[in-house]
Order: sequence, then structure tokens, then C-alpha cells
Amino acid sequence: MTKQEYLKHIDAVIENGRYKADWKSLCNHKTPDWFMRDKLGVFIHWGVYSVPAFGNEWYPRSMYDKRVREFEHHRKTWGEHKDFGYKDFIPMFKAEKFDADKWADLFRKSGIRYVMPVAEHHDGFAMYDTPFNRWNANAMGPCRDIISEIKTASEKAGLTFCASTHRAEHYFFLNLGRTFDSDVNNERYADFYGPAVYLEEFNSENMGGTTENAFGTGASEEWLEDWLVRTCEILDKFQPSIIYFDWWIQNHSFKPYLKKLAAYYYNRAEEWGKEVTINHKHEAFPHTVATYDVEKGALTGISPRPWQTDTAIGKRSWGYTKDNEYKPARQVICDLVDIVSKNGNLLINIGPKADGTITDEETNVLLTMGKWLETNGEAIYGTTYWKWFGEGEVNAEEGAFKDTEEKGFTSKDFRFTYKDGYLYAFQMRPAKEAVIKTLRRKDIRDLLFSKIELLGYGEVDFTRDGEALTITNNFEFDSDLPICYKIELD
Repeated sequence: MTKQEYLKHIDAVIENGRYKADWKSLCNHKTPDWFMRDKLGVFIHWGVYSVPAFGNEWYPRSMYDKRVREFEHHRKTWGEHKDFGYKDFIPMFKAEKFDADKWADLFRKSGIRYVMPVAEHHDGFAMYDTPFNRWNANAMGPCRDIISEIKTASEKAGLTFCASTHRAEHYFFLNLGRTFDSDVNNERYADFYGPAVYLEEFNSENMGGTTENAFGTGASEEWLEDWLVRTCEILDKFQPSIIYFDWWIQNHSFKPYLKKLAAYYYNRAEEWGKEVTINHKHEAFPHTVATYDVEKGALTGISPRPWQTDTAIGKRSWGYTKDNEYKPARQVICDLVDIVSKNGNLLINIGPKADGTITDEETNVLLTMGKWLETNGEAIYGTTYWKWFGEGEVNAEEGAFKDTEEKGFTSKDFRFTYKDGYLYAFQMRPAKEAVIKTLRRKDIRDLLFSKIELLGYGEVDFTRDGEALTITNNFEFDSDLPICYKIELD
């Protein structure tokens, strides 16, 4: 179909479907049962930006920004921007060691339940075969439909396939190349770099304030129609169980197109017989339409609506860089427990190398998490929140971009989950004794405990009075990872 034919098709699906392009209709959409059950997904930032492997995944923008180190690094390493631009990395992106089945096997062993590759990042390079973008991985670079391979391998491994598209931000992303003699200004590459809209609002000094502002300068109608078609094509081609968006879509210019997108997606999902949802940031969607996502952050308390944190094992970049630093497994596992106790999911990101291999550091974190979940997974998967998310002095800081440093959880910090008549109490650092004041005996109408078991070890002794529930064990712990007490309710 042409773009115009696709737009007519989108309208027809909405007209004939249950969901209409208005919030009243879309607010009836249900959060998927699988999402509330599975709790843990993997995000994959992989693309052409993994070739320079410098700075972070925003290298395609930063290399054209005279104010930052990536600009001079590019000139010294690769040459002048008019002679060697971002497009020239594409032939070097070969993915020669990429094996989707090996990836899926690692994810399965890690306790991952859903898989979300970035189908297209801000750089405009599609990681899948598409007639709407000749700059795609099937036509050049790896010459493979990467996303199709990940989908096939993931589903064969019993994992739920999802997808992310950051196409919206490409509208302005390469615009700094307009400010000097670079290949961004070469009309031969306009369909890759363009429109690269350069306005004062979208320069480096003002971009953050403009794009975070829902009332700020928006996108053109031509761009928004193109964005809608390309996004709906991803939906139709891959039938993902989640479609994830980055930040700029909360801008006022996107709103009519978001309504169409959601109505089209939810109607098509009913045709496919699948439970789906949309991940979004800020206030892009009303909270009963889609699933709220906090980038590199968390909530401080329980949300009655399911939500998600997306964060990376890498501290400096979502994509692969040669000097990236990595979080320890303990930090990732503690974040998982904290998030699940507040009715959230964790989407943990990896950044593979250009050749398609996953770093040893990320692999070790994932496998350590998987081993921990073999013992403690029953207190994560399929659980819901309890009356309180936990106790202790340590908590997350509200908002995005707050999780770079590890939280200082101690043996006095606890997190709770609940399932099937069992209350699970995570002690965030193992100790011989757990003193849980939240579970003290309050009055004669209080809940009763039959027995308490330490997952992976066995039954433990406990006492309970008006001060606290005190649990003692005689076990030796070979790590500092959280332990979990399974409390049977009488």
C-alpha cells in the first residue's frame, strides 16, 4: 500500500472496529493479564550507533554538535562530516555474529518474560524490512530483517514479543548537521537525515524544554501522517503485544494521531486475538488508555494502575559503547523487587555490540538475575501488591533518571508481594534475623500466620507480638542478594 492507501485503511479499521479515535472509547481498554503476570522484560537498544560505540546511543546527533566531545572525536577518528557522516557507518554495521536463538535462550535463562527490541531509534534507521524506509537493515548493513528474527526466536522460546519505535523524535534529531557543511545538507540523503528540522526551539540549548513541553512547537501534518503509517506498519507486520514510545509524543500536535494509533492497534489486536498495551511517558495518554512508563526511575508508593520502569544495565548508554559502566546484579534485582512491590514491571535494557554479541557484563547480570529468580520467582511472577509496598528507611526517589546509583538497602528494609493466600516478604539484604514491624500483631481482628518458609532454604521459626514479627533462621548465605520469606496466611 502507498501511504495514502494506508491512511484510508487505518480509518476503515477504526470505523468498523469497537474502538474509536476518542479517549472515551479508548479508556475502556484493559491492561493485559500477561503484563500484570510476567513482570520482567528486556529492552534492546541495537543499531548503527553501536558501530562508533562512543558517548552513547545519541551519537548520531552528538557527532554534529560542535559543543560536545563527540564532534571532535568524530573528526579525528572518521574525518570531516561532509566526507564521512552518520550514513557511512551503515556498511560497517554487519551483525556478523548475531544469533537471535542464542539471544532468546539467554533471555529465557534470565527469567525474562517479554522481549522489546527498538525497531527504529531516533537515528531513522529501521531494523526491519519496510517499503516506507529504504534505509533499513534488510536492505543494507546486516542485510537481514533483524526484528523479524528476534520475534521468531523469542516466540519459539515462549517469550512475548513487543516492539519500540522512536521515530517521532527523528523529526529534529539530526538537525545540528544543518548548522555547518555536513552530509546532512546533501539532498541525496534527505530521506535518511530529513527533515532534520532546524528551528531555534530545536537547537541543543532549547531542545529539552521544547520537546518536554506539551504546548511547545510540534511536528508538521506531513510528518505526523508519515509517523502514523510507519507505526501502524510495525503493528501489522509484527503484531507486538506492546508498542513502546519515547517522550515527544505527548506534544499537542501528536494527540489526534495518538487517538487514531491506539484505536487502530486495539481494534487490530482484537482481530489477532491478542492482549496488548501501549507504553508511554509523561501525559501522552490518559492513564486508563495505556501503560505509564518511568524512564530510569520509579514510584515511591503503590500505583493502583499497572506501570513500568525502563532502565539499562549500562550506566552511561542504552546502546553499546566501549567505555560503558555497568550496574551490579544486586542493584538490578533490588530494583525489580521494589518495582514489583508497587504494582510495576521492570523492562531492563541491554546494548549489544555491532557484531551482534551481548557484552559479558550484561550477560553476567542477566544470568545472575535468572538464577535468583529460580528460587524467588514465585514471589515475583503472578503476584500483586499488598496493603503496603514495604518498610524501612530506603525508598526510590520519585521521577525519571533517578536510578544511576544503587539504593542503600539494608537488612531492615523489606518489600511485600501477595499471591494465592501467601504474603511474600523480601528482606533486601540477607541476615539471620528479620524484624518486620509492619507485620506486628495489631488487634484481635488481625490476620493469622500458619507457617513461614524462607524460599530456597526451608521453614523458619518466628514470634509475633505487638512490636514486630520476628523471624530467625540458621542458614548461611553465599551472596548479598535479597531473600524472601513466604508467609502462609491462616
